[in-house]
Amino acid sequence: MVKQKKRMTPDQEFEIMKLVLDKFLWLGFVVMGWGMYTSIRDTTVLPGLWYMIAGAVLLLLFMILIIKEYEIWK
Repeated sequence: MVKQKKRMTPDQEFEIMKLVLDKFLWLGFVVMGWGMYTSIRDTTVLPGLWYMIAGAVLLLLFMILIIKEYEIWK
């Protein structure tokens, strides 16, 4: 007996994608926040700046993923 795979509607796919991407977006903001904290705590700004840049790159990558996956710019 072969099991049939269940298919999701586009709306269900979008809801799951939102749940997953929300966690990644929080990760980007946490990395940027850690960079801000490091910049304020230390006497040098450069190490914290690298964390903030890394967080911004994460956010940009996920924004590109969302645009590509759901073709927002038609």
